[in-house]
Amino acid sequence: MRKMLEIVGNGFRLALLELKGNKLRTMLSLLGVTFGIFCIIGVLATVSSLEANVQNDISKLGDNTIYIDKWSYGGGGSEYPWWKYMSRPEPSFREMQALKKDSSLVGKIAYVLDTRANVEAGNSVLNQISIYGPSAGFMEIQPFDVEWGRYFSDAELDNGTSSIVLGFTNAEKLFGSTAKAIGKKVRIRNKELLVIGVTRKKGKSMIGGWEFDECAIIAYPAFRQIFVEKYSSPVIMVQGKPGISVESFRGELRGTMRNIRRLGPRDEDDFELNAISDFSKQISSFFGSVSLGGWFIGLLSLVVGAFSIANIMFVTVRERTPVIGLKKAIGAKRSTILAEFLLESAFICLLGGLIGILLVYLLTFALTKVFDFPVFLSMKNISIAVGICIGIGILAGIIPASMASRLDPVVAIRSK
Repeated sequence: MRKMLEIVGNGFRLALLELKGNKLRTMLSLLGVTFGIFCIIGVLATVSSLEANVQNDISKLGDNTIYIDKWSYGGGGSEYPWWKYMSRPEPSFREMQALKKDSSLVGKIAYVLDTRANVEAGNSVLNQISIYGPSAGFMEIQPFDVEWGRYFSDAELDNGTSSIVLGFTNAEKLFGSTAKAIGKKVRIRNKELLVIGVTRKKGKSMIGGWEFDECAIIAYPAFRQIFVEKYSSPVIMVQGKPGISVESFRGELRGTMRNIRRLGPRDEDDFELNAISDFSKQISSFFGSVSLGGWFIGLLSLVVGAFSIANIMFVTVRERTPVIGLKKAIGAKRSTILAEFLLESAFICLLGGLIGILLVYLLTFALTKVFDFPVFLSMKNISIAVGICIGIGILAGIIPASMASRLDPVVAIRSK
């Protein structure tokens, strides 16, 4: 152990001497490693942060949740043309009730309408904001906080009420203050609605979804009195019981929906089961491809950096040939010489990597400030960078170190 620590110490000392003695040459050689690490770790840090934010937004749409709609949220592909989607029937409230009754795996279920309309309050007008018309059960699947006032009671959701819950941003725009909105009236298509609640501010979602800050919510029965249901993007939200796999849940829902719509064995589905877990997989696949691009660019730079480090080590071996001969003459083993040069190469390469990591840290700090979402440099990414640097350093130094360890001591001493 003591011998190993001496070798490591010597390697580190020789690397510092090389840096001090040949600052310009060493720094130029480190550029390839620095840029390579910056590309790889910069992309990994940015992509992993973006993915974490997007996956967090997706998880807010509901775990083990399936949206039953006429449209496929994944695009459907060219094998299923758009006109077939157009010809499908819209999900209905009656089908939601039938699913609740007939499905054994349904834990929570809700029917939601979604449209856009103007909302007026006095002389203030909000143009074409999102209006949601949920049934009972929506809050349980897609929870959100109400900062002022309250949400609808079950009786109001079942029977209807001339009330409305405003999103935080909309309440602020209409009344100047969210607290002042409670008890005031707004108009939608000449129908007056009493503001009974204001949502707590959530901020922008990276994937869209339910934008509660900029919406208005009306109980489903009241929504139907204002808007035409079939033109309001109806969807059935279904959440499985705890412990049920998505695939099992999807299979059971498919069978139940086909039975409700009386589809024959040869009839194709005229509905779509959009699982939240599918979005998560698609996002992971997309960000994996982006990360691969960063690896490719970074590895090209690291190859250049490896050749630069190897060049430094060849020059270093030539300059220290007499010293190497003297060490071998007084009993130094080949393995000791080999280890010293490999460690020196690894330390030099690691130095370039640390500069790259510092640049990535500055990048994450800047992105966090500019784009207002957290970009972080994880310990996993730092460990990857350190591992790459040590590996590149060893590979770049293996041939020069091997040459140094094989020098004949007498020839080496006389080479000066």
